[in-house]
Amino acid sequence: MFERFTRGARDVVEGAVGHAERAGDADVTPEHLLLALLDAEGTKAAYACAALGVTDRRDAVTAALAEARRRGGVSEADEGALAGLGIDVGAIVSRVEEAHGEGALERTRTKRRRFTGHRSFARESKEVLEQSLRVAIGRGDRSIGDEHLLLALTVRPGVVRDVLAAHGASYDEVVRVLGTS
Repeated sequence: MFERFTRGARDVVEGAVGHAERAGDADVTPEHLLLALLDAEGTKAAYACAALGVTDRRDAVTAALAEARRRGGVSEADEGALAGLGIDVGAIVSRVEEAHGEGALERTRTKRRRFTGHRSFARESKEVLEQSLRVAIGRGDRSIGDEHLLLALTVRPGVVRDVLAAHGASYDEVVRVLGTS
């Protein structure tokens, strides 16, 4: 599948690995893919992010991702659903951090690697890459560009989709900005 990626999409994947390495994370996550997309310049995804104002709100996006990581990856939608059951995620996070230290629920820190220094892709990231192929095929495109990665991130349930939607980049909005091609 990687051979179908455009140079821009390959740069995003490589950039995501770099973000994971700099963060000291064991795996490349969808959050790393989003951060690498926000680094892109001169691509369709960069245009869409700029047009929707996501690029201008990069600090807010990064802060929202960090807060979700602190909560152990619980998205705002999950937090709302749990609140409906009477479960206060904020209180749980506070109690865990009181007992075990700040960031105790973060789950992506580096594990010891024996043979290589390569970062593996988390299951969720692999699913985003697979979804990008489905998006490209659905749009009638022969290659997978960074815009397909962005669209895939907007449809996969989870923290990244929630953060993008909260910052004006829902699937429908990204499609609207990108147009039909």
